[in-house]
Amino acid sequence: MTAETGVRVRPVAGHIGAEIDGVDLAEGPDDAAVAAIRQALHRWKVVFFRGQRLDHAGHVALARRFGEPVVSRWRGSASPEGFPEVETTADRLELAGRYGMEREEWLERRRHSHLRGWHCDHGARIDPPAATILRAESVPAYGGDTTWANLAAAYAGLSEPVRRFVDGLRAEHRLGVGYQPRARDDAYLRHLLSHQIATLHPLVRVHPETGERVLFVNGYYLERVAEVSRLESGPLLELLLGQATRPEYTVRFRWEPGDVAFWDNRATMHLAPADTGHLAQPRVMHRVMLHGEVPVGVDGRPSEPIAGPPPGTW
Repeated sequence: MTAETGVRVRPVAGHIGAEIDGVDLAEGPDDAAVAAIRQALHRWKVVFFRGQRLDHAGHVALARRFGEPVVSRWRGSASPEGFPEVETTADRLELAGRYGMEREEWLERRRHSHLRGWHCDHGARIDPPAATILRAESVPAYGGDTTWANLAAAYAGLSEPVRRFVDGLRAEHRLGVGYQPRARDDAYLRHLLSHQIATLHPLVRVHPETGERVLFVNGYYLERVAEVSRLESGPLLELLLGQATRPEYTVRFRWEPGDVAFWDNRATMHLAPADTGHLAQPRVMHRVMLHGEVPVGVDGRPSEPIAGPPPGTW
């Protein structure tokens, strides 16, 4: 705890994750508390606040203390009117029905391997969000945990020859990678093709605030390593994703109503839960994302757009 702020930071795992107390997010942290939270976020990559009393307005106000909230065009009907910055994750339950599939089939076609669930938010964009603030409204009595991985620690944990090798590589991130289309008419495939988003990102990006090198991989958007053959790319990505998801680089969070998680989307990826569909218990979460910048690699080169909106455009 710092005497100046009253903010207490308690790490919960060896490489990632800390609980913060001594601050009421609904009242709005002062400048000193904001600085302490930012410092903890940079060190621990995801920070947790228990039992907060945030509403939509307070959620947006909190986000504005740390950056500019994203206003997305793709919110569904569950998201609140009057707060365009807030996206309710229950919207995702609507998506399968939009494309003529039961949710179980849709998820199976999108996430046909364990690693496919791991992602950073909107990683196929030229400018993925810098951070995400997620708060829990309703959660199941059990299940529904979220897991995060520290991609800076994962990079540092590679052997030095492998770090040198991946430092200069770039990889294609694309919306809909690995989706298994239906044999018959597939409305979701048509949607993917007509709303394509793809970017050539550095495989190792330099964090714009901490200067850390970050292994910029995820299971959901990553198509291939650009400079090697597809035959070589598959095993290489398997190795790097396996490194990034090693248990020692992760933290798992058990939600309660009112809890808030705030993560650095530039230095982490996360795994949404897949163990609640059979429980028939609501899991309603609200998120606000902060605008991010175009990633830059170790060689100083920024990411290159392939398809999708320009930076800052949602």
